[in-house]
Amino acid sequence: MPVPPKSIASLAIVALSIFASWGRAQSAESPHIVLILVDDMGYGDPSCFNPDSKIPTPNIDSLAAEGMRFTDAHASGPLCHMSRYGLMTGRYPFRINVGRWPKQALIEPDEVTLPSLLRDVGYRTAMVGKWHVGFDEDGYDKPLPGGPVDRGFDSFFGIRASTDIPPYFYIRDRMAVAPPSDSIEANQSDGWSPIQGAFWRAGGIAPGMELKDVLPKFTDEACQVIQSHAGRDQPLMLYVAYPAPHTPWLPADEFAGKSGAGMYGDFAMMVDAMIGKILKQLDAAKMTDDTLVIFTSDNGPVWYETDVERFGHDSSGGLRGMKADAWECGHRMPMIARWPGTVAANSVSDKTISFVDFLATADELTGAKVFQNKDKTDVGPDSFSFLGELTGKPSTAPQRPSLALQSGKGLMTIRRGDWKFIDGDGSGGFSDRGTKGNPKNSKGQLYNLAEDLGETHNVVDQHPELVESLREELAAIKQTARSRDLTAKGAR
Repeated sequence: MPVPPKSIASLAIVALSIFASWGRAQSAESPHIVLILVDDMGYGDPSCFNPDSKIPTPNIDSLAAEGMRFTDAHASGPLCHMSRYGLMTGRYPFRINVGRWPKQALIEPDEVTLPSLLRDVGYRTAMVGKWHVGFDEDGYDKPLPGGPVDRGFDSFFGIRASTDIPPYFYIRDRMAVAPPSDSIEANQSDGWSPIQGAFWRAGGIAPGMELKDVLPKFTDEACQVIQSHAGRDQPLMLYVAYPAPHTPWLPADEFAGKSGAGMYGDFAMMVDAMIGKILKQLDAAKMTDDTLVIFTSDNGPVWYETDVERFGHDSSGGLRGMKADAWECGHRMPMIARWPGTVAANSVSDKTISFVDFLATADELTGAKVFQNKDKTDVGPDSFSFLGELTGKPSTAPQRPSLALQSGKGLMTIRRGDWKFIDGDGSGGFSDRGTKGNPKNSKGQLYNLAEDLGETHNVVDQHPELVESLREELAAIKQTARSRDLTAKGAR
């Protein structure tokens, strides 16, 4: 007997209601997520990673005391756009031309991203701060497609890139709050290198915009997002991407001269204070106990040996190199996760992880199972979950067998266990200071990081079979579209 149309409609409404309720129930079991990404902060800057740091960081230190420090966490690449692309997509940035970011969106329209995965399982997703993964630009008086709200975020307030890369203007969702119709002259600081201090480039700027106001403005916006979410059942994912302590170093008066590391240290202190305001807002919203807070930096600092000698502060924390380098300081980042009652307080993990792993971790955390969807075969091709490390519970997800990176100048690196191989000479980044590096006939560099974290002893000549094995694995990772599909070859 045919079912009456009204009954069919009623059944459909009931089914949709059940499905919606199930989705809310699934979301309610997931924590809020606040991801705080600072810019150009070194492994040796936070006091909790370097007891000899000349920069007080009480708020970052409080996260470490209440959560887990990761001592072997790596940016997807040692430069801003590389790092952020991998964080959002779970894909190694050397798989695409990331150099086109100034005019084109790097992330494809249908690509699964960290925010889109979370949005699709019920999260409210918001971003505040520095995007630096490109928009499809056609003038700043027109919409800017391809940015955060087209790649998984429900809302965005921020800037297109760093506060030393013009044009300078705020963006709300897809539109400039005010186009950069005015101009600003270049600036540098005496007593520092040309790319340090209160350095910014000449170019367009929005009328009335002050670069010194960007950091507190983003903090206020992030706090407003949290405040507006208080009391909701829906989980929140808030990504706060501070453009600091990247240049220009512009500490407010209350921080000027307060650190032992000059303008840079003072500005890093200000960043720590901004993080403190966000943590206090979580407390005020009664969200702290239900929130996974992750703090990290996008790549290494611009801090020279002369700066170490001058201030007695080692921003690298004993690592070799600086921003853009294949050496550890370029990409090994201070990282902390706090989730009360789930992540053990005052704990430490030495698990090797990468920013590209955030996507698979979110997938396992929320039960989204996008990696099991046969229609989404290109999801997070280089991403491996580290949820088990956070929770201390067994994980059935694939685990990372090795880690590949590309330096700012294209020097390829592979890490397997304690061994790290760099396929060429030099740093492959800012430390090379104009040297050619990476000759075709180079034997490369091999370091045992368990014995030589500072990468001072190149043992490439002592382990030819291991070098060949690492070269082969690196080539396989580059040739395949998905390193998740490769089987690790044990070190020989």
